[in-house]
Amino acid sequence: MPSPSPLPGATDAAVQVADIRSLALVGPSGAGKTSLAEALLAASGAIATPGSVERGSTVADHDPLARRMGHSLQAAVLHCHWRGSRIHLIDTPGAPDFIGHSLPALEAVDTAVVVVNASTGLEPMALRMLQQAAERRLDRVVVVNRIDAPGVDLAAVLAQIQTACGRGCLPLNLPCTPADGGPLQVVDAFFNRAGTSDFGPVEAAHRALVEQVVEVDSVFVERYLADGDVDAAELHAPLEQALREGHLVPVCFVSARTGAGVQALLDVIHHLLPHPGEGNPPAFLRGEGAAAVPVLARPDPALHVLAHVFKVTVDPYIGKLGVLRVHQGCVRPGALLYVGDSRKPFRVAHLYRLQGKAHTEVAQALPGDLCAIAKVDALHVDAVLHDAAEDDHLHLAPLQLPEPVHGLALRPKRLGDEQRLWDTLARLVVEDPCLRVAQVPGSHETVVSGLGELHLRLLLERLREQHRLEVDTQPPRIAYRETATSAAEGQHRHKKQTGGAGQFGEVRLRVEPLPRGAGFEFIDAVKGGAIPGAFIPAVEKGVREAMAGGAITGHPVVDVRVTVLDGKHHSVDSKEIAFVTAGRQAFLAAMREARATVLEPIADLQISAPAAAIGDITGDLAARRGMVAGTQAGALGAVVIQARAPLAELVGYQTRLNTLTSGEGRYTLALAHHAPVPPAVQQQLVAGWHTREAG
Repeated sequence: MPSPSPLPGATDAAVQVADIRSLALVGPSGAGKTSLAEALLAASGAIATPGSVERGSTVADHDPLARRMGHSLQAAVLHCHWRGSRIHLIDTPGAPDFIGHSLPALEAVDTAVVVVNASTGLEPMALRMLQQAAERRLDRVVVVNRIDAPGVDLAAVLAQIQTACGRGCLPLNLPCTPADGGPLQVVDAFFNRAGTSDFGPVEAAHRALVEQVVEVDSVFVERYLADGDVDAAELHAPLEQALREGHLVPVCFVSARTGAGVQALLDVIHHLLPHPGEGNPPAFLRGEGAAAVPVLARPDPALHVLAHVFKVTVDPYIGKLGVLRVHQGCVRPGALLYVGDSRKPFRVAHLYRLQGKAHTEVAQALPGDLCAIAKVDALHVDAVLHDAAEDDHLHLAPLQLPEPVHGLALRPKRLGDEQRLWDTLARLVVEDPCLRVAQVPGSHETVVSGLGELHLRLLLERLREQHRLEVDTQPPRIAYRETATSAAEGQHRHKKQTGGAGQFGEVRLRVEPLPRGAGFEFIDAVKGGAIPGAFIPAVEKGVREAMAGGAITGHPVVDVRVTVLDGKHHSVDSKEIAFVTAGRQAFLAAMREARATVLEPIADLQISAPAAAIGDITGDLAARRGMVAGTQAGALGAVVIQARAPLAELVGYQTRLNTLTSGEGRYTLALAHHAPVPPAVQQQLVAGWHTREAG
């Protein structure tokens, strides 16, 4: 590395866009992301001493629940200064159930730092985040943490990373055990070529790095071939290109516990990682669908403002807080900004920089900065902020979040708390893009859906501890769907006479199945005004109500086409409510003849477990109507199983997996599609629905 300057910090007034770095610490639970963030803050002088996850004293995990559970539950925004650079850090949760907080963080940074636990190697969550970062065209760095843990084989971990991610994963520094037996250290392999390491001569790692970097620039290739070497200090531009293109994924070694390699990592961030003008620009689009065209955001503070919200919290003292990344222009207090295509601007009253739960007011936010704005109700995750009318149709490329597939029906224990429960859930959903809340027609149940059992358990604890709401829960509700398997017609006449003006409407319609995933089509084929055009929307409303409530099991109907064929009306008694009722009942009559079937959600599973347990796991999956798609070698002797199984069979699966693997198995789950249930299961669901309706 170049010789360090005597002072690690920098004042805000001195920072320019080229001095800003932004990183998201991502990876599996237990990798030490929060401990690494604490070590970076302490080494840079942002805090006096690093906090401890075990003692609940870290800056990032300020949530009481996170401190009690011993791992991060939400993304935490932090910052520090090092050698003139302002470094923004986002510490993200590692549990798959909280990936809704991790993925939005990738849109707010220029570099994804994937943290790997040296004791467990490259786990599925680390691979998943590497892939997500690559899809977002982020620069990627792998940091191997806990390098001084007993019994670790760092060479094997590096080989595993290179096998999984390709030859572009090369170490920027190397672990080095001092000759006197002192604490483990790291030695730079990019600017330095001298000395030895635990992996052998530093010269070999240095040469591999230089060769990988010069490959992206033909001029440097010629120089390297002619001279046999190129000074690393001259390689900044090709290095940034190699990082942008994914041609180089550096690997760094640290111990957040002892501080080994932490200052070296800060130097890597300062000297080698991109500022906003060197990373790949964000994927802004103008327009919708296939007609959308890319828009380039330039990190120039003199241009008009473009920013986006990547995190929303509801602070008990200052209200709704939107945390945003500035991509273009300069945001200052007093500025007028628009949210998306809103025609009404809001004024930025205060601009904050976050350090965990601490909020510090700042005078401006430059391109690349992460900051927060309070008390703007229109803010939501992925909202685009701008100050120019021509940007009202700008949006980011849609963030592909996993679908919430685990559900719980909630009911407040205390009578009269129904509205308070609904309002509280609505606030929690704003903070977590992978939570859903809905009212189920017919049963009037409040159903909340999340990514897994841990996700929903945390929600219940928040309701109880932070909002003083006690609720009763039903077993997890599976998101079954209904559909038609053949075409059929249904007819219904609604006639009601109560002494004055009556109600009359008659509808005949046809229901037809559509391909899976096609949704719903509604066609008006009425001839001769049998149903006046003014009442057709009422018919559609009735059909949609019936679809939402289900035809045979009480679950929503999907993938059908409804064609209104004929009907009758009365010049005096026909009203909207009459055709709503007639449309609803005609649809239900048609579905009874259309051989309605129940669809169940099928989940893709990725299970990591010891090789000795694979037979038991595959047998258990078969008993759950699951199917194994393949296996591959995982971290440190583990095997990764790719499988697919009905979601209904996976309720409580982690408990079963713990039993089969002595607590060493882990799995991730994502919704794949819906498929017809076996006849026996459908009979049970139909019978259960009839029992509930009768009760």
